[in-house]
Amino acid sequence: MIMYFQSLVIVLLLFFQTASTNQFPVKKNDAFTKGETLTFNVSYFLFNAAEAKMVIDDNIHYINGKPTYKVDVYGKTLNIFKLFYVKDNWGSYIDTTQIIPYRSYRHIEEGNYRKHEIIDFDHQDRVATQKLFDRENETITKRKTYDIPYQVQDIVSGYYQLRTMDFTGLKKGDKINIKGFFDEKNYNLKLTYEGMDDISTDIGNFDTHIFSPEMPSNKLFRGKKPIKIWITADENRIPVKIKASMVVGSINMEIVSAEGLRNN
Repeated sequence: MIMYFQSLVIVLLLFFQTASTNQFPVKKNDAFTKGETLTFNVSYFLFNAAEAKMVIDDNIHYINGKPTYKVDVYGKTLNIFKLFYVKDNWGSYIDTTQIIPYRSYRHIEEGNYRKHEIIDFDHQDRVATQKLFDRENETITKRKTYDIPYQVQDIVSGYYQLRTMDFTGLKKGDKINIKGFFDEKNYNLKLTYEGMDDISTDIGNFDTHIFSPEMPSNKLFRGKKPIKIWITADENRIPVKIKASMVVGSINMEIVSAEGLRNN
C-alpha cells in the first residue's frame, strides 16, 4: 500500500509540472491566493485509505528578496491503513507573479523510510541546487547541482501554474508536452485532453476539464493512460476528482472541502 500511495502522489504531482508556456497562454493569476486549503479523501477499493491537503500559507514569504506563496502538500494514511504508515510533506515557495518555484522541499516518512530535501532554483543560470539531510533532518549529507530547463516547475508549483492557464480552444485528443524537475531528474510527460464532464462532489456540482497523463509501461498502473484528473472549469481551477487504475484495484481521490478560495 505504501508503494501504491507514494507512486500515485508522485505521478499526480508530476502531472502538474508544466514548465513550458508556449502551448498554453498563461494569464494573470486570478485563480488562487494566500490562505487557500483544499482537502481530499483517498480511497483504495471501497476503504478510506488516506487524507491529502494542499495549503497556501496565510502570509507572503520572501526568498532572496522576492515575494512568494508558501505552499504545502500533506498526505497521511488513515484507519486500518495506518499499519502502512505514511506521513509526507511536499512544499514549494512560488513567485507570486511568475508562478515559478524558488525553493522546494520534501519531508517523507513512509514506514521506516525517511527523506529530507531542499532544492533551490536559479532560473537565470538554469541550475537547481539540492541539499539532502540525515534522518533527523539536522545535518546536510549531500549537496549537488543539476541543469534545468528554463522556468522549470517543481513537484508542487506546476499545479499552481496550471491554474493560471487558458484552456480555451482545447479539443478532445489534443496532447500537451510538459516538463518538470523531480528526484534529481528532468521529466518530459505527455497529457491528453479528454474533454469536459459535469460531476458532483461533496462541495458541489462542477463543469470540469479532464486530463490523462500517458504513462510508460510499469508494474503499478494498468494501461497506457491509467490516470484521469478532473479540474474545474470555473475561475478557481481546482482538482476535484482523480482516478487511478492500478494493477490491483483502483485509487480514487475526491475533494471533500475547499476553504479560502479566491473566487466564491
